[in-house]
Order: sequence, then structure tokens, then C-alpha cells
Amino acid sequence: MNAPAHLQQLLPTINQRIAPPELIGALKERFGERCSTALVVREHRGRDESSFASPPPAAVVFAESTADVAAAVALADRYGFPVIPFGVGSSLEGHLLAVQGGISIDMGRMNRVLAINAEDLTVTVQAGVTRKQLNEEIKSTGLFFPIDPGADATIGGMSATRASGTNAVRYGTMRENVLGLEVVTASAEVIRTGTRARKSSAGYDLTRLMVGSEGTLGVITEITLKIYPLPEAVSAAICSFPSIEAAVRTTIQIIQMGIPIARVELVDANTVRMVNTYAKMALREEPLLLMEFHGSPTSVQEQAELVQEIASELGGKAFEWASTPEERTRLWSARHNVHFAALQSRPGCRSIATDTCVPISRLADCLLDSVSEADASGLPYLLVGHVGDGNFHFGYLVDPDNAQERETAEQLNRKLVERALSMEGTCSGEHGIGLHKMDFLLTEAGTGAIEMMRSIKRALDPKNIMNPGKVFSL
Repeated sequence: MNAPAHLQQLLPTINQRIAPPELIGALKERFGERCSTALVVREHRGRDESSFASPPPAAVVFAESTADVAAAVALADRYGFPVIPFGVGSSLEGHLLAVQGGISIDMGRMNRVLAINAEDLTVTVQAGVTRKQLNEEIKSTGLFFPIDPGADATIGGMSATRASGTNAVRYGTMRENVLGLEVVTASAEVIRTGTRARKSSAGYDLTRLMVGSEGTLGVITEITLKIYPLPEAVSAAICSFPSIEAAVRTTIQIIQMGIPIARVELVDANTVRMVNTYAKMALREEPLLLMEFHGSPTSVQEQAELVQEIASELGGKAFEWASTPEERTRLWSARHNVHFAALQSRPGCRSIATDTCVPISRLADCLLDSVSEADASGLPYLLVGHVGDGNFHFGYLVDPDNAQERETAEQLNRKLVERALSMEGTCSGEHGIGLHKMDFLLTEAGTGAIEMMRSIKRALDPKNIMNPGKVFSL
């Protein structure tokens, strides 16, 4: 699929660096069979869930330790050739594309949980550990890690993109939950940022600098995280509404009243229909909120009763409970599979995914105007939102061979982001910038802030080998 209109001007100007044969030879000598130049292997690590493509990386290195990562980066540094970290390929904005050539460092084999400090509510993991694996390994301690982007992403990738998910309204994002990192810098030095302490005022906050840097400042190899006690009681509910506006107004009141709801997800009627077909469910095909409450049995009941009262006043109906773990898992699995349900609804299509986040008081205005534009376009779409923190997602479903549909989707995306920015929101609540939103970041942050980011990039990566061509241009 061709690049979107605003990327077509960018991609031809990017210099596709050619891998020196000496570099490939040195990598093969150091890593043996763990360095692959097979086309199928390179193509797999050279794409993500975005809807545009680039030539694959020149080689893939399968790292098994921080020393492996440092060795690969040292060789790349010697030859001035890019490196691109790879987790599971679930990013959405072109983060993994080798737009300037590169060596892909696959972190999947660095999948050990290194230390569980249950008394301190912390855990340290290698970057290739996935969120589901982590929760499986710590569940016997009565603890869990709450950050849950839809895919079973790696903790390293989640840190690099500052991910969040359905639990963010209560537990925050990766920004709030990463305590410390081990990072391989562009010069192949291994540094540590942060500690297991819950707070610090010691020096620059390098942890926050690296979290969300999308692989452009270093390769994250280890992460120390906050973890939380499993709640004593959990209850989930769904409630249907006569309109998206009623569902959003309900969410706004829940948040403004300070009800400590753990999750509140919006799914529009069109997307509910897709989920029903894909997951063989029988949800009412109306806008709905999918909610979850954590706490003691008494507090959970109080929260749920308050929310039900608010929803009823705004036209909510068919308030249904999912009280068993199996029922809750089925509901949330359906929510997390929305992307695949949408793709199945139009065989052969691709989804141009986008997200924004606005102050909660502006959520209804931003969302409703964006829905009106999408409906008027005639383009099929999915709509879901972590609306408790003002974040929502569109996926515009396009025929990959239809240039007009692609351009329509990009126009909708641009209008959506511009609207969010005009409401003092952000161009991306959790997907990150990658390639797709570079120009939007410039609009949001301004030239002064972008130049400061460039100064940091040049200082830490003078040869521009760390995932170049992402976040902003040099």
C-alpha cells in the first residue's frame, strides 16, 4: 500500500542506507545462526500493524542478553548503520519500518522475569517479556500488572511507545508505572536509569526521557515496573445507550464525580455489530459502555450503583453484570479483538488506525464531530475509546488498492487530530508518533520544542543510528 499523502512527500527524501557487507559479515561472525538475512525473516521484522510499508531491514539479530544487544549496537555504530528494536510488531504508526535501512534487533528471546519483589510491589523483567506472560508469572503472588494495550505487546515495546490501555483511567500509563530501565545507548554503553524506589529527585529524569522515545535514543533491555495487589472484588458491567452522546455524557459525569472506576470503554453500535459477528456474541447493537469496578465487595457495589444511577438518568438501559471471571474475560477479549473483528467485516481491507486524547470536558464535542465526519464520508470504520481519560480510537477500513479511500481516511485522520489539538488535546494518546504523526507532533509541540528534541537526539545519537526517521525529522 502506498504511503499516505503527507508521507509521500517525506519518504522519497529519506536516505535508504545500504548495509556494508563488512557489517553483515561481522554480525554473522558474532551471532552465527542468530543473525539472519533470509527475506521472510527480514520482512516479518520490517512491518507492524500500520497500513504502509518500507523495504525490510538488511538483517535480523536475535538477542538473548543485554550483552548481545550491546554487541550488535557496537557493530552498527562502527559502520554508522541504523538499528531498530523489534518486540512483537504490534505498533500502529510505522515505528518498525526500516525507512533508512537498518538491522532489526529482535528482543523476543529476552523473555525472563528477573526479579519479583512482592513486598515492594515491583518487578524487573527483560524487554521481551509480554504483558500476558508477566501476569501469568506473578499471579501466584496475588499481584498483577495493569497496563493492557489491545495486543499482547512486549514490556520493552510498551515502554518505548509509552503505551496504556483500558485500565489507564485508574492505574495510569507506562509513564507512571516504569520505575527504572537498563538501556543500551547509541555508543553501545549500558546505562541504568531510576531505582526501585517509588520516587527520586536525583538528577535528570532519564527514565521518563527514554519511556516514549520509540527506540530513537537507545535500546531498552530491562524494565523495573510497579505492580499492584489483585483487587479483592471485581465486577464488570455493560450498559447500552440511545446515542454515543448519552454514553459519553455518562462517562464525563462518572469521572467528574470522582468515582474510582477501573475501566470504562466506549464501543459504538457499528463496532458492536462487528464484534457480535466475529466473537459469536449477542450484545445489543447500540452504543455501549463496558465498565469494570475494583475494590472491596462493598466499595465495588457502591461504585456500580452510583454508575447505574448516572447511566439511567442519561438513557442507559440493559445494565448487565458479568460477575464470574469467565464472563469478564469473554467481554474484555471481545473488546481487545475489535481490530480483528473490523478487518473480518470487510475481507481484504486494511485499517488506518488513529487515536487522540482530549481533556475530559471536551470529549463529547471532539468525538461527536469526528463521528459525523466519518459517517458523511461513507467509509466503514470502527470506533472504541478508553473514554475515562479522554482517549478514543478510530480505525478507517480501506481497500488497499483504492487510492481515493486511502486519501479519504487520511483526510478524516487529519481533521480528527486538528480538532483534538484545537481543544488542547494531543495528536496521540497512546499509539505514539512513529512515521504517521510526525507532522502532527510539530503542530502540537511547536518548532522550539521539536528543536530541543533534536538537540537531545543529536547529543545522544550523533550518527543517527537509533531508529532514524521516526518521531521527527533531522
